[in-house]
Amino acid sequence: MKPLFLFATFSLFALTLHAAGKPNIVYLICDDLGYGDVHCLAPETSEIPTPHTDQLAREGMVFTDAHSGSSVCTPTRYGVMTGRYAWRTRLQKGVVTGFAPSLIAEDRLTVAGFLKDQGYATAIIGKWHLDFEYLNPGTGEAYTQKEHKVPPIGAKIPDGPLHRGFDYYHGFHHARNMEAVVEDDEVIDHDEVINMLPRLTEKSVEYIDSRADAEEPFFLYLPLGSPHTPIVPSPEWQGKSGLGDYGDFVMQTDHVVGEVSKALKRNGFANNTLFIFTSDNGCSKAAGIDKLAEKGHLVSAHLRGSKADIWDGGHRIPFIVRWPGKVEAGSQSDQLICLTDLLATTAEILEAELPGATGEDSVSFLPALSGDKITSTRNGVIHHSYSGHFAYRQGPWKLILAKGSGGWTSPKENEMPEDSTPGQLYHLDRDPGETNSLYLEKPGKVQALLTLLKEDVSRGRSTGGQPSANDVSEIILWKSGR
Repeated sequence: MKPLFLFATFSLFALTLHAAGKPNIVYLICDDLGYGDVHCLAPETSEIPTPHTDQLAREGMVFTDAHSGSSVCTPTRYGVMTGRYAWRTRLQKGVVTGFAPSLIAEDRLTVAGFLKDQGYATAIIGKWHLDFEYLNPGTGEAYTQKEHKVPPIGAKIPDGPLHRGFDYYHGFHHARNMEAVVEDDEVIDHDEVINMLPRLTEKSVEYIDSRADAEEPFFLYLPLGSPHTPIVPSPEWQGKSGLGDYGDFVMQTDHVVGEVSKALKRNGFANNTLFIFTSDNGCSKAAGIDKLAEKGHLVSAHLRGSKADIWDGGHRIPFIVRWPGKVEAGSQSDQLICLTDLLATTAEILEAELPGATGEDSVSFLPALSGDKITSTRNGVIHHSYSGHFAYRQGPWKLILAKGSGGWTSPKENEMPEDSTPGQLYHLDRDPGETNSLYLEKPGKVQALLTLLKEDVSRGRSTGGQPSANDVSEIILWKSGR
């Protein structure tokens, strides 16, 4: 029995050593947090204190040119989970509202599913916003949104996060159903919306604490519902910022970063955890952007536009990475990345192959974490607005297939003169505020970028590899005509 015991002991040691080589991953994505809302990213125009996020930046790397997959919630979250742009699906504009089958196909590999296959425990605590159904537990029939503004307690979820790679789920679907608290595959409670952010904070810390004696690494996906509407800072945070409810809610959101960081340190995880902090799109007009600006706070910093827009204020977002021993403290990267890049990055970290028809728009940014140049088969990054308008970014050049903002900021498409140019072209190094369009002056560059965009759309992927299939047969590029 002794040799068998020694073999078992050695095997357990090898398994533990192997798991120790895999970093825990915490991916905290805020909801509607603008680039200029994080103080350290725009110290001259940010009036909201964000001490914990600033500390994260001092201990890690700030990406100054990171972009969400869209300028609104759902499509960005689809891209984070799948490494694929959401406009390749049935969602050509806007967001989903729940009470419908999952936007992520059952056979589509997610980051959570991939990491689970690699031996990770996987958890989501927060907002899903990728559709799922609510079933009557007695009859198995699907509840409808028309009959139920808030899904009933006890409703079962047949196609939620637990069916897309996660072991554990605690949170809600989206803002208008925030009262319905979901755990795993069931609605377990109805609670006031003001309690959701404290709930997510508590549950995140509980989850990290629960992993203290576990052998396998964990992936914690933490999609907060803040500072998105309803803007409801807890009583202890009200009045803290001096900028109203939005500023208070941003401060409370920043507090989550601090609590998660403390939990990681308390449990000995800090040095072996890749901690990513970001946002799903720019700040919403519901924050009272103009009033904040009057007080000196610019939610998009030096960028034009905000949530829903095709201009950079709609989709250039905070992106901070802390990974002690791997990422130099206080460092910065100006390389262009997209939130679709998580899947390819985790694969490279783990030295694992992704299946061919997976992560079609995902490129690893792992080299950037060491200060090296990202090696990419992707010609450019594709941007998408709330109303479905496209833009294509390559190097400093950005082509926009819209006459105006393509979103909620004036001038909107219907506010533009009839004789306006059909698109816009900007050199972002010289004109980061996108104020001087070169569309007419640079027809060759317009055509070159448009050709690349068309190819990336028609091939079903923007990265190298065999062509893939979009979920829809027709994707309209020029939403406002030409």
